[in-house]
Amino acid sequence: MWPCSRDILFCEELSPISKAGSSFLANRRLLTSFSTPESSGGAFPSNLLSAKPVVASEGTIGLCQDLVIPVTNFHYEDKGFTVLPGDVFDVPIRKDIVHQVVLWQLAKRQQGTHSTKTISEVSGTGRKPWNQKGTGRARQGSLRSPQFRGGSTMHGPKPRSHAFKLNKKVRRLGLKIALTARAAEGKLLVFDDFEVPTHKTKNIVNYVQQMENSKKLLLVDGILPEKLKLATQNLHYVNVLPAVGLNVYSILQHDTLVMSRAAVNEIVERMHTPIKR
Repeated sequence: MWPCSRDILFCEELSPISKAGSSFLANRRLLTSFSTPESSGGAFPSNLLSAKPVVASEGTIGLCQDLVIPVTNFHYEDKGFTVLPGDVFDVPIRKDIVHQVVLWQLAKRQQGTHSTKTISEVSGTGRKPWNQKGTGRARQGSLRSPQFRGGSTMHGPKPRSHAFKLNKKVRRLGLKIALTARAAEGKLLVFDDFEVPTHKTKNIVNYVQQMENSKKLLLVDGILPEKLKLATQNLHYVNVLPAVGLNVYSILQHDTLVMSRAAVNEIVERMHTPIKR
């Protein structure tokens, strides 16, 4: 366990990252806040520190404060710290926004190839089945009518797009909220890189087994290493994704989000890019 203060939510001395994933994840939430010159002891770069002490209640999110979290790798080595901008990783949680973005994603990915045949498209004769009068039966004009077996379908589905318009501001806000939720839960890990010594799947399996309360992992990197893709392609609970494809639905499907430094920088740059109108 790392010694932390109740008032200043930043550790004065950080011990080397333990190989026990449970301890690592359990204490990450205490590190996601401002650090101050008094609490860091001068070991942390002064240009990244807040000039005044910050006193915040534990678990307070949505204040748009920069988050300082440790960086590690697959070998649990200490790789320093990184600063996550508060306007991307600490925004107010809006479930309605997340719901809209998920519906937009699911609707947009529908193929829309469903199709039924109308009376003009059904194969069959156009002859009138029997006389209009004198048979005692109901009048009919075609055996291709929808009331007959093998006939047409009235008002059935036709190929179309199910996508609907959603403003870019809303889509961008949904991604920020998803990232904020993972950071607040302590389920956002930052790695220095995703380099693995070999493409063997057992390396990734051993890493996941050391993590408690993590059933599905999403690894996000700027450019995915080939060895990492080979090592995870047979694991249904570990998925890889390039930073350009990071989306709300994928984040919600995985309980733990692991990002590289390059991915964090790319996402932050994307969130800060002005929206083209």
